[in-house]
Amino acid sequence: MKTFNILLVEDNEGDVILTLEALKEEQADEYVSVISDGQEALHFLRQEGRYAGAIIPDLILLDINLPKMDGKEVLTSIKTDEKLKKIPVIVLTSSSSEKDIFDAYRLQANCYVTKPLNLHAFTTAVRSIGEFWMKTVQLPQTKPV
Repeated sequence: MKTFNILLVEDNEGDVILTLEALKEEQADEYVSVISDGQEALHFLRQEGRYAGAIIPDLILLDINLPKMDGKEVLTSIKTDEKLKKIPVIVLTSSSSEKDIFDAYRLQANCYVTKPLNLHAFTTAVRSIGEFWMKTVQLPQTKPV
C-alpha cells in the first residue's frame, strides 16, 4: 500500500492534536506533516530552504485563519502553481462565513468543512475526510506513467 501524505496547515495546537488523533483512528497508512503558518506552508510545498527534502503531499488540510499569510492567499498560490495545483485542498476551518465559503470555492478549494465545536462531531468530520480522500477517491499519480 502506498503511503498517503497529508499536509496539515493549522496554527491551533488543540485542533492539530484532535486532527492527528482522528486521522490515526482511520488506521490508514498516512504520514502527516504539520505547518503552522501560511508562508511556511508554501516553503514546504515548494521544497525551499529547510524543506528541500519535503515530500509533496497527496492532500492538504488548510485552515483559513493563519499567521503571516492567510489560507486564501495560500490556496491562491497553490492553485496557480503548475506543480502544486493538482493537489486536493480541503479547507478545514472554524469560519462558517458565506464569504469565506464562496471565496474558497472561487479559489478552487476541493471542499470546505467548518470545524464542528463538539469534540465527537469534529472527530467524525475529520475521519470522514480521511475515509473519503484516502480510501474512496482516486487521485492522480505524482508523475504520469
